[in-house]
Amino acid sequence: MSNYRNIDVDQLARGFKALSHPNRLKIFLQLVSCCVPGTNCAADEVQECCIGDLGAALDIAPSTLSHHIKELHQAGLLQMARRGQRMDCRVDTDTLATLREFFEATS
Repeated sequence: MSNYRNIDVDQLARGFKALSHPNRLKIFLQLVSCCVPGTNCAADEVQECCIGDLGAALDIAPSTLSHHIKELHQAGLLQMARRGQRMDCRVDTDTLATLREFFEATS
């Protein structure tokens, strides 16, 4: 059990709950797609995406997309930034590192 001492299980549970919805998982996967599986994605390499563009690419209604983005953000999975009239979001790299640590510790 010593491998789990530094892992915040409450934060992980919130993240897994948020990712348990198919649309939220699609959004998260779309945003994390900048990273090659098994590699680290530096904060300056993380793909940012305009929320409006993301909804069109995933065929999700704007109101539904807004709800799912809010849930992912509250779970600590996304960071958001306003750029004029655009609202951009990206995967939180610290959260990705925590998820990676968790899965490495359990394997």
